[in-house]
Amino acid sequence: MVGSEDIGKSLGGGQSAKVAGAGEAAQALTAILQTQYLRYLIIASWAVGLLGTVGLVPALVWFCGTVAAGGVRGAFERRMAGRVDAGWGLLFPAVATVTTAAWASAPFMAWFSGTPFGQSLAVALLIGGYVLVFSQLRSSPKQAIVISSPYSLVLLIILGSLWGGPLFWPLLSILPFTAAGLFVLVTMTLLREERIKAFQEHQAHLIEELQTARDKADAANHAKSNFLGVISHELRTPMNGVLGAAQLLGATRLEATQREYLSIIRNSGDNLLSLLNDILDMTKIEAGKMTFEIIDVSIDDLHRRITGPFVAQAEARGLEFRSTFVGNMPTTVRGDPLRVCQVVQNLLSNAVKFTECGVIDYRVEVTPIDERRVAFAFSVTDSGTGIAPGDLERLFQPFTQADASSTRRFGGTGLGLTIARRMAHIMGGDISVTSELGRGSTFTFTVEADVVEWQGEAVPEPFDAEIGEGDSLRVLVVEDHPVNRMILEAWLGSAGHQAATAENGQIAVDMAARQSFDLIIMDVNMPVMDGLSATRMIRSAGANRETPIAVLSASARHEDHEAGLQAGADAYLNKPIDFAILARLMHTARGGRLGVHAELESGETSAAA
Repeated sequence: MVGSEDIGKSLGGGQSAKVAGAGEAAQALTAILQTQYLRYLIIASWAVGLLGTVGLVPALVWFCGTVAAGGVRGAFERRMAGRVDAGWGLLFPAVATVTTAAWASAPFMAWFSGTPFGQSLAVALLIGGYVLVFSQLRSSPKQAIVISSPYSLVLLIILGSLWGGPLFWPLLSILPFTAAGLFVLVTMTLLREERIKAFQEHQAHLIEELQTARDKADAANHAKSNFLGVISHELRTPMNGVLGAAQLLGATRLEATQREYLSIIRNSGDNLLSLLNDILDMTKIEAGKMTFEIIDVSIDDLHRRITGPFVAQAEARGLEFRSTFVGNMPTTVRGDPLRVCQVVQNLLSNAVKFTECGVIDYRVEVTPIDERRVAFAFSVTDSGTGIAPGDLERLFQPFTQADASSTRRFGGTGLGLTIARRMAHIMGGDISVTSELGRGSTFTFTVEADVVEWQGEAVPEPFDAEIGEGDSLRVLVVEDHPVNRMILEAWLGSAGHQAATAENGQIAVDMAARQSFDLIIMDVNMPVMDGLSATRMIRSAGANRETPIAVLSASARHEDHEAGLQAGADAYLNKPIDFAILARLMHTARGGRLGVHAELESGETSAAA
């Protein structure tokens, strides 16, 4: 019967929204299928009521017949659940109306049972039947009227039996009351569903606006990344001229005042390059494009790279620099020395910068995890003013410094610690800090690494950056910027090498076709023909097919390095040019491409880093 399923609709009414637009028949059928099991509970309760009026046998017969009708109807509804919208919509109310007749026989039996309580029970069952039907099908009132017609038929029979008697008008007066209640039920349901529909439409509109805003933000972020990529190249190119000229000028005879001015130029250029690198690193991290290179790392070399710049800085500021190593230190581990240096050097740079007097204590502690893995703890302790507890919470937030006045005093973007911690997280480590006002701070960078070698051979003497005696090399410098060409030509000439220049890739290809060179330094981004295309053409044919080529670019991205090497280059030089690295490359170029590759594979040169 529908009446039992009507009560269950209040439990599963939320699902009617899922079949919105499927038609009244589909909605009604869905509502009924949700409450199949409740019908049997209601049938049993009606049978108990009949037991007190019509006796055990008639009540039991009604119960079994109604349950059987409900079971047949339930099987029919499940089978046609997917076919209601395919022309079967009229069949469902017809079947439901027939089976509802079994329910309607209960008030009929109670009314004509002849017991004092029978008529009252019949009225209660009639009202209950209407409420059950309209509760379940309240969003389909037309279906409810059709399916509840057996109750209406029983009601007409009862009214006919009372015609002319004293109970006719009292029973008739109940009908408006019942109809009003059903009308309120249906009306409130329709209003609620309209409100739900309006809310869902408003919610969909808000979601669409949020998606549009997200797309705009993603587009703006992508445009920002592209802009920073262009600015990276455009800023690094003139900076190469500034810092390169400063290096050349530093090799000449200068007065004390001139050398002081030159030092200011170089320091300012280095600071500008550092700020640019911070912004680019932050952008890469946010975009998930920060790359890490896992290679064999000599611990001794790593410590020299980390502490080298800061020992002199600390002494120049009157600070004592201490280095302490604790634990069984392996000789070689696997990791990214560039990123580890970047993290630890940021901590050392802050310690030197913000300490007026006292000690900078650099401590490295090694804890074995197993035979092939160790945990490093790089600690930097200063004797500065310390950091307030409230400032510690926001210390690692972007563009934040513990002391706002430090931006004016020392400069900086406030990105250093943010980048350092995010890099530490990417490497599987972390950075922690403890501080006490007036007594200094301790920053600790922890990271794990695989051990390659616990005790290695003696470290060879580091290569001297200055070019010694040797055969003069013929070098082709391909660079579109005239200042950069002039600086490279001047540096090569001062070292006794012969330099030829070309301002774009096409000129370089033409020159390489006419004469042979010992080394080609090829800029990547140039007009007419870019450096990668020129490299491919030189490698395809001609006298310089086996000439070492070093591509030169302002981009420091690992994928750009790989693109240069795949084009046929043998090494990669970043702008601004480090002349010590270039000197090492010149030394290896004497052995041709095989010599450059041999040095790169042995790890003794960083020209391709």
